[in-house]
Amino acid sequence: MKRDPFEYRRRRKESREEIEPNEERVSNEETEKPQTHVHEFVASTKLAEEGEDRHNHRFAGVTSEVIPKGRHSHVHRITVNTDFLDHHHEVIIETGPPIPVGNGKHVHFVKGMTTIIDNHEHELEFATLIDRPLV
Repeated sequence: MKRDPFEYRRRRKESREEIEPNEERVSNEETEKPQTHVHEFVASTKLAEEGEDRHNHRFAGVTSEVIPKGRHSHVHRITVNTDFLDHHHEVIIETGPPIPVGNGKHVHFVKGMTTIIDNHEHELEFATLIDRPLV
């Protein structure tokens, strides 16, 4: 049975209209914190294991929104799976602080390790892509 991906939203909206037909609703923009920026990333792990088992993995995705650090800095969280060879690893890590690249834009450096799977882990080291690349 296929589900309509918008069914939940439609039912929720209808139930709110039944309960609060004459009340003026506060928009999400007024009740929720404004969204902050994210960064895309595309990276590969470093090689691990020896001999015929020597291999690496690739992964890609989008960071979390801003996590404030101190008064004027921030980091982002990355939670992603690597590609699947005969196994995959998880990458769960925070970026470093912003690195300015000009025109008010920045990237973040990331360095760490994957989870241990099949008795090995992989080092990783990469930079996120620029925030708001076309703006």
